[in-house]
Amino acid sequence: MAIRSTEHEGVFTDGAWLYTRNLVPGRAVYGESLRRDGAVEYRGWDANRSKLAAYLKKGGRHRAFRPASSVLYLGAASGTTASHVSDLCPRGTVVAVEVSPRAFRDLVVLAESRGNLIPVLGDASRPDTYRNRAAMTDVLYQDVAQRDQVDIFLRNADLLRPGGTGYLMLKARSADVTADPAEVYRAATRSLSSAGLRVVDVRTLDPLAKAHATIVVVRS
Repeated sequence: MAIRSTEHEGVFTDGAWLYTRNLVPGRAVYGESLRRDGAVEYRGWDANRSKLAAYLKKGGRHRAFRPASSVLYLGAASGTTASHVSDLCPRGTVVAVEVSPRAFRDLVVLAESRGNLIPVLGDASRPDTYRNRAAMTDVLYQDVAQRDQVDIFLRNADLLRPGGTGYLMLKARSADVTADPAEVYRAATRSLSSAGLRVVDVRTLDPLAKAHATIVVVRS
């Protein structure tokens, strides 16, 4: 089937799969499919491996990533989703923070071919250590498997510019293994709202990502 644009800038589909336009033609990042349409090469975006793709597949409608957006990505791991964010923001910057030295090595290799991807070996719970690289960012994206996920997100929220968008990929079992995931999502939403962030979307990601939800906020 032909690849066509979606309502999300920079995101494409053939009806079954999502795609981003490959910033580095000829190179796959994690074994994803590459497809050409005329002079343009696209990378398959697997919603079973990327929670941002899962959010879009589940009907997420909030649009924040633009070609020149600055993004602070917390929990970038080896760069699966970060590479697609890099595709979405070809004229922007993606500051990708990862705490694991092993995953960070893969992230550094990925960044060698992607000039807009800036890897940072650091702890997402300590934003002061990378604040000088990410102040007043357009998009805050967090995907970390820790109990205090909401607190970490709030510590980083002041790095968002007014009007900027935050995506919290909330892992219910990491936050509280015994609680009903729905209650974990409600508690997180209350905490974010109480901190002055405007919640614009809450979307569960099952079955693509079990016991996960995306909470999207805008900083006033």
